[in-house]
Amino acid sequence: MRRAIWLILAGILLVVGGCAVTTAGALLWARSALIHPPGERASPPPGSSPTLSSTPTPIPPGVLSEARALEAAFISVYQRVSPSVVHITTRATAFDLFRGPVYQEGTGSGFVWDTEGHIVTNNHVVEGADQIEVILADGTTASAALVGADAYNDLAVLRIRVPREKLIPVALGDSSQLQVGQWVIAIGNPFGLDRTMTVGVISALGRTLELSDRPLGEVIQTDAAINPGNSGGPLLDLDGRVIGINTAIRSPSGGSIGIGFAIPVNTIKRVVPELIARGRYPHPWLGASFFEITPAFAQAFHLPVDHGLLTVQVVPGSPADQAGLRGASQRVRTRFGDVFLGGDILTAIDDRPVRRVDELVIYLENYKRVGETVTLSILRDGRPMTLRVTLGERPSG
Repeated sequence: MRRAIWLILAGILLVVGGCAVTTAGALLWARSALIHPPGERASPPPGSSPTLSSTPTPIPPGVLSEARALEAAFISVYQRVSPSVVHITTRATAFDLFRGPVYQEGTGSGFVWDTEGHIVTNNHVVEGADQIEVILADGTTASAALVGADAYNDLAVLRIRVPREKLIPVALGDSSQLQVGQWVIAIGNPFGLDRTMTVGVISALGRTLELSDRPLGEVIQTDAAINPGNSGGPLLDLDGRVIGINTAIRSPSGGSIGIGFAIPVNTIKRVVPELIARGRYPHPWLGASFFEITPAFAQAFHLPVDHGLLTVQVVPGSPADQAGLRGASQRVRTRFGDVFLGGDILTAIDDRPVRRVDELVIYLENYKRVGETVTLSILRDGRPMTLRVTLGERPSG
């Protein structure tokens, strides 16, 4: 009985082994047929069935030419723009209770703004640095001075002293004309790998990044690979124009999973000249705090609208105070905390409906400047009103 079982198993192994040899032989023959030019084709091995075509399916000429045109565009952008991309290294000193002074080093990217030596990068790349160095594409290393920074928009401007001929400024695009699906190119120094290029598309527009202390609005989302060290580098269109500055990624691992974010170039064009001129960016300010109304909140406290911003407090002497905006007049204690009622309800700004505080902040930040006037649509005791407010500058700190 045992001998019979071994004979059966041996037969099965012979069959399986024969199939494996035949299959492997057929694959080797197919590979040989693809490699050998016509007229020199190898004969199929014994026992195999030559059913595979020996001629690969040709790529249609139109498809190949379009692919080569796109490839040429990528190559052209890299050749023209990579000399404008810089590698930024920073050094900061921290004090450890047991070890004393501890030196911390960082790295990031940036790009040449003009021939005066101004370099644009993210604020978080250089924030807190004691020493900053910029390495140009040709290997030139120069100490950099911080000209100005804006933590809110995460932008900073450095300046280096090198011969003008070494400085190749970037060309700027228009982020208001971008479309989802558009090809984009990122160039930077991920993990210290100088002038690395990655390619992707615009995944979404108008995203809001919820940072620890503020919303950063109207950002570009892309699936072009962005990793630590890419921060501060340019995001480009196929014409080689900067359309954004690579700033953040969303990733549980800390590496790229195809969700990256870039500050749009129109924000850069608005903020950077102010940083160069005065070292800071003046942020528009109303001078009031608000609470977001929900349908449940409105029903519980008998408010006339289901959505809007309830004015909680108006800073004395602020633009909102001068325009006559009213804050809360009563405080109601609930099991969920104190609720402030009786203030004006803001429903729109410049005829744009507002439901969240973030929407109000982003509109002021991205579309208005200090000294400009906005129109607030409010409800006061249930009656609609409008107020004209001339924006002031947000106090520092």
